[in-house]
Amino acid sequence: MALSSPSGGNRSGYQQRRNNDPFASIRRNLRIKVPQIRVISPEGTQLGIMQTDKAFQLAQQFDLDLVEVAPNAVPPVCRIMDFGKYVYEEQKKASHVKATASKLKEIEFSARIAENDFHTKIRHAEEFLDKGNKVKLRLKFRGREMAHTEIGFKVISDALAELSGMGHRDSEPKLLGKQINVMLTPNPPNKRKRKYTIRPDEEPIDDKGSGSDDED
Repeated sequence: MALSSPSGGNRSGYQQRRNNDPFASIRRNLRIKVPQIRVISPEGTQLGIMQTDKAFQLAQQFDLDLVEVAPNAVPPVCRIMDFGKYVYEEQKKASHVKATASKLKEIEFSARIAENDFHTKIRHAEEFLDKGNKVKLRLKFRGREMAHTEIGFKVISDALAELSGMGHRDSEPKLLGKQINVMLTPNPPNKRKRKYTIRPDEEPIDDKGSGSDDED
């Protein structure tokens, strides 16, 4: 009895799944068609140039896969490895990077901010930077304050100076509309030096890091 060929719809779905698989394009085992390859052992030792079928047989002896790791080399470079374990480890790394990716936090100032409020916001900014988050400093002008933007720039300049031990600015502070913005990137962990700490009696600010300013 002849086997029926897959329907076009199913084949399209299969192709879509392959396209979504970042590892589908990696040639391995019998999918490696070139006659000769340069082989690396599971321990990372160079085994030299071998016939592809012989290298595949060697991988089978170890119950492992022959995986093409440098397809553009001449001849291509392949490594004997556990491909399933390799995929698992790479996916685990990607998940970890995604989970720990830095989030953008915001700290909002005003041109007439009181000194105590200023230092409170600096302490919160330190906390965010210490956790590896990028921090956006934003100062909003109100009413006639736009006539003296230099006051706002002085506040932002002081904030950057206070936070220099924890992060560095990505660019110069800029006036956009009625607010000044500047982005801070955390210093490397071994180069961070905190100037303040969160006091036990301070309430945590919201997730954006922008508390309310009562100084109006």
